[in-house]
Formats: sequence, C-alpha cells, structure tokens
Amino acid sequence: MSFKHWTILIVPPDNQRTRTIRIGPRGHRALVTGACGAGLLIASAVVILFTPYATPGARLLAHENDRLRAQLGKIDVRLSALSDTLAALGARDQQLRLVAGLPADSSIEITDAGATPAQGPRPTLAGIATELPKPFLGRLGFGNRPDIDRMIERATELTSSFRAVSDTLTRNFERLANTPSIMPTPGYLSSHFSQSRFHPVLHENLPHEGIDVAAPMGAPIIAPAAGRVISVSNEPGYGNMFQIDHGNGIVTKFAHCSRIIVHVGEFVTRGQLIAAVGNTGLSTGPHLHYEVHVNGKPVDPLKFVVASGKVAD
Repeated sequence: MSFKHWTILIVPPDNQRTRTIRIGPRGHRALVTGACGAGLLIASAVVILFTPYATPGARLLAHENDRLRAQLGKIDVRLSALSDTLAALGARDQQLRLVAGLPADSSIEITDAGATPAQGPRPTLAGIATELPKPFLGRLGFGNRPDIDRMIERATELTSSFRAVSDTLTRNFERLANTPSIMPTPGYLSSHFSQSRFHPVLHENLPHEGIDVAAPMGAPIIAPAAGRVISVSNEPGYGNMFQIDHGNGIVTKFAHCSRIIVHVGEFVTRGQLIAAVGNTGLSTGPHLHYEVHVNGKPVDPLKFVVASGKVAD
C-alpha cells in the first residue's frame, strides 16, 4: 500500500478543541530529509570534537604527537641516567677533594632520584606526556627545563672542582718531588746538626748547619729531590761544593766533594747522580757535608728524610 498522507491529532487538555495536522508525501520527504541531516550533523560534531582523525591534518598531528611522546620517553631515560652519573661524579669529587686537602664542596648534590633537598621528586617527561591531551604534546619540550638547567649548572660546578683538584694535586706532587726526603749518600752519620759543635780542625765551638755523612772516597752522591743547580764553587772551608734550589724556599748544599758532575743551571731529578764523596776543604776524612736551608735559614736535614732513608748513627 503506497503512502498517501499522515494525520497527526493534537488533543489539548481540559477538553479544548482538537487540532488535526495532515502531512502529505512532500511533507514526509521533508521530515525524513531533515532528520537525516540532523543525524549527520551530530555525527560530524562527535567525530570532530572527540576523535583526532577527522581530517588529514588531524591524523598527521596525532601521528606526530605519538612520535614525540616516544622521543620524550627516551629523553627521560637519558636524563635519569645523566642524573645518576652526576650523582656518582659528585661523590667521587668529594673523595678527590679530601685526598687533595681541599674543603668539601658545599653545593647541593643531585640525588639518584633527580631531586634536591629543596625540591620534590622530579616529574618525568613520560609522566607529563600522559597527563596532557595529545594536541598539546608540543608543549612538553619545556616541561623539564629547570632540571636540565640544574644539571648543566652541576656539571659546570664539577668541572671547576675537578680542575681545582687537579691543580692542587699537581702542586702537591711537585712539592713532594721537590722536597729533599732521601739521603744523598749512604754511610755513617758522623756529625749532627747543632747550634754549637767542637770543630775538629779549628778546635773551637761553632754552629754546625748541616750533617756529616762519612762514606768511602768517590762514593756516589745523588740528588735528594728535583731542583735546579744554582751554584758550583770551591771554598776554603767547604772545598768543592754546590747548591740546588728545590723551590718553595728550599735550598740544599753539598760540600767536600771529590768531583761535581752537574753544572749551574742544570735541572736534576730525585735520585740522579750529581757528585762524588771527597775530602776537600777543612776535612779530616772523606765525607759529605749536607745542609738544608728553608727561606734562607738552616734546618736539620734529618727532619726531611723519611725513616727508610736515614743513615746509621
């Protein structure tokens, strides 16, 4: 049976007049068309508002956001590894500063969890990515910037600290290398450092500003530390003698030598052969007269000699 018309009765309350609306084929088609259009409009709005795949541009943006999320996750892993590395370097820095005799670094350490005492736990990039809707992933590049700046600052601090440790250790090494800590020749300690000693030749009490080490004629004399030869001469009392400047105000003097191998201006190293024991000058037998001066004042050479380097009394 073909459609001819619809009749719609409208019955108001309170027994009022009933109204009749007749809809023919043309009106029917108009109603169906309007309902379909409204349905399509609602469906389009739902697609546009609640899905990222409405247009090719939206699909491209969604794909780019997924790629960005994956990259930020990898960056977060690397930042965590960098934080752990900085924490380990900070601990090693404290150890090195202790060895070098420097005060402990008072700067704030980055902990393993990526937080400082004044801050809470560091939010991860991946965590930020899950909290924001996809269209806003482009903002994630700035989400962790304060922590990155702190890591750069900490790396700069560690670089400066390591440089200070290196310079200090170098100076300490040079100071140790230039400290006369070994005896220049083995032998018998025949005379000590003294403010007043009876001179065996002049027969009077005189200061003895060094020590005498009795040794065979021609026995080797070695440099007790690194330094530069500043004088080589022959003096009536000391005979053949020379001096070495070790820096830091320390100068050593060697007298009564039978032969001097080094010359003025020559740099010597600890243990290098520099002369031979002799009996020149005012001497009663072959021996080495050895002096140490600190800032121009004579001191007991045995105070510089380590225990294993002492000679027999």
